[in-house]
Formats: sequence, C-alpha cells, structure tokens
Amino acid sequence: MPKAKKITGLAPLPPYIMPDASEPEYPLILEQLQDYRNSLIGSSYYYIRAGDECNYLCRIVHGGGKVFFHELVDHHKHGISDEDIEQSVKRDTGTFTLPGLYPISPHIEQKLRILYDI
Repeated sequence: MPKAKKITGLAPLPPYIMPDASEPEYPLILEQLQDYRNSLIGSSYYYIRAGDECNYLCRIVHGGGKVFFHELVDHHKHGISDEDIEQSVKRDTGTFTLPGLYPISPHIEQKLRILYDI
C-alpha cells in the first residue's frame, strides 16, 4: 500500500511591508497614488517598484482606520507578464517623483479591472 503524502494546502502569506523606517517615503507614495486615478482598482492602489534585478507589481491595501499595507503582488497570478511590467516602466514619462516607482500601464490596469470585474 502506498504511503499518503502530507498536503497542507496552505499557500505562504504574501510579503507585506509596514510603513516604518524601512519605507520612509510611505506617505508620499500614498499621496502620489491617490492623485493618479488609474492606480485605484477596487479598494487598492497599484504601482510598480523597480528593483535591482526585477520589477515588482505592488499594491497598497487599506487595513482599517489610517493603516495601509504595501503588498508585493504575484503578477503572474493575475495574467500579467514580466514583459507587461517592463513595458510600464519603459513607457513612463515621470508620473511619480519618487525614484524607482512607476504607474501601471493602461494594459495592466485593464487586466486588473477585468479580474475584479470593475
């Protein structure tokens, strides 16, 4: 008789970044995203953070009251390719004043809105 495999079915928690000393520009990020209407999808603000070797799709999630969480999103689960992310960074015209932050492209926005039926 074969041995049963242990399956938990639990996915790891997404990495969240709390606004603290590690994210000193947090209030400015949120302010700029609130001024950029395409970044608000559902109840979350989306943007791209350019890393050293990779670009990340991020979102800010309202946690209640004045608490917001930065979340690194697995863009592949939303049908967004690495090329979609790279094109957003390349086509930016300086929308955000903070270095390394970019708005999502209309293409990514469309994919996210379809996903959330907005």
